[in-house]
Amino acid sequence: MGPRDETRVQATITVPPAASRGERYGVVWASTASTPRTGGEITQVHRVGVRMYLDIGPGGEPPSDFSIGEVRPARDPDGKPSLTVQVSNTGGRAIDLTGTVTLTDGPAGSRAGPFPVGQGVTLAPGAAGQVIATFPAALPNGPWNAEVKLESGLVQRSVTARITFPDPGQIGERGSLISRIISGWTLAAAVAGLLLIAGLTVLARRSRRSGRPPTARPREHASAGR
Repeated sequence: MGPRDETRVQATITVPPAASRGERYGVVWASTASTPRTGGEITQVHRVGVRMYLDIGPGGEPPSDFSIGEVRPARDPDGKPSLTVQVSNTGGRAIDLTGTVTLTDGPAGSRAGPFPVGQGVTLAPGAAGQVIATFPAALPNGPWNAEVKLESGLVQRSVTARITFPDPGQIGERGSLISRIISGWTLAAAVAGLLLIAGLTVLARRSRRSGRPPTARPREHASAGR
């Protein structure tokens, strides 16, 4: 192929019959290498890939979900503030996290942001990691309300914590949680659980009513005179 040419490539994945249930990950690589110069030993390789997700077994793809944990502010030796957010993958498939941090209710009611989190992180099921947002060096220490919004695909989580940035070269105290917005998966599960409990309660009441024995009528006693 020449420069700027395009072509369509078809790839086939053969899954062994003995493959265990679960999600697998792969990539289709497209690469090209330059011819080394005469007498040279360096070869340049240009490569690009397309990520794949392969679900094996019945039931379709597993649900995606994650939780946001500790939120901790810091300043580097040059005085540039940052916020590190701990994240845990609580779902059944890998997640790619992106998001923003917005600072509100700062000194004199000031507001800053939203600021994007740094390079997104990919977490496997059951894994934990962190995302980091950085801010301008002139940002006051606070205190601030830090609203963290993260997402992976259609799954979104959000927390708000009260934080104070430390002096240059130090790590601040963990932010105190103000509010937390649960994910769609968690909310749906909670609603389904409440509906199930309500339904069982109604059925139990009906069962007790239908199984109640009939009220006995008082017996008539006859007395014979002597």
